[in-house]
Amino acid sequence: MELRHLRYFLAVAEELHFGRAALRLQMAQPPLSQQIKQLEAELGVQLFSRTRRRVALTAAGVVFQQEVELLLAQLQQAVAKTQRADRGAVGSLAIAFVSSAMYSLLPEGLQRFRQHYPQVNIVLHELSTQEQIQGLFNNQLDIGFVRPPIDQEKLQTQSVLQESLVAALPAHHPLAGRPSIAISDLQTEAFVLFPRPKAVQLYDQIVNLCHQGGFSPNVVQQAAQMQTILSLVTANLGVAIVPESLQNLQRRGVCFVPFTQPTPQAEVCMVWRQDQPTPVVETFVAEMLQLPKERLEPGGHGMPGGPGMPPQPAG
Repeated sequence: MELRHLRYFLAVAEELHFGRAALRLQMAQPPLSQQIKQLEAELGVQLFSRTRRRVALTAAGVVFQQEVELLLAQLQQAVAKTQRADRGAVGSLAIAFVSSAMYSLLPEGLQRFRQHYPQVNIVLHELSTQEQIQGLFNNQLDIGFVRPPIDQEKLQTQSVLQESLVAALPAHHPLAGRPSIAISDLQTEAFVLFPRPKAVQLYDQIVNLCHQGGFSPNVVQQAAQMQTILSLVTANLGVAIVPESLQNLQRRGVCFVPFTQPTPQAEVCMVWRQDQPTPVVETFVAEMLQLPKERLEPGGHGMPGGPGMPPQPAG
């Protein structure tokens, strides 16, 4: 039994006339009648009762029509789903991110992707850069949002955000009311900073920025997550230097103040396996690169409270 036999059967069942069914199928009537007879012989049942004046479905024919309609509908759905999978429109994505990426470009990118591809299941993981690299190589992750550098030849990377650094100060700090400060204004402060292995390049950028101000930061507290760093700043345990997108976290008791001098650009890269990326990965990457251009270029902030704006207590 072939798929065409089922389509022939449905045409006759719907028309209840071999001539009209043959015309609809763009074939001659005798071959159509012969194909239906072959189908009945294969099934071992009579599907149609035929007289010179009318063609009608038998009881077996009624049941077979219902089942064939369901079968062809399922087949059509399977074809459509397969085609969507080939376009990256269905499937699943395991996406990991460093915490600060969730306060900048990632929410917008996820929202855009979900609007365009609602049938893709997304699972999110907040992980350090090194944990993400390991997860990609173990096939536990599909895409990561990491802090460079990434020294892995088998991974494809794309810079998706570069942003300036700002000072995060307790809301009642003497410097909190200023429109901007110099790096050297922080030389006597206690600092809250993350461990260097969590984000080597960003850590070095912060320390080098302090060196430009003529001092080494006095790190009194360490925290792995940016949210925790801001909580410690709120508790007046120290100050911090953070990517400007952290202003979007809206933490009460923290004031963000830009620096008077240019700062290094804190970068976020999208990373995925280079060997045969799936269509859904390729589709997600393409969608992320369609985000407003100012988010993908150095010096483009695209967020409130960036350098040159008055400091705003979060919350």
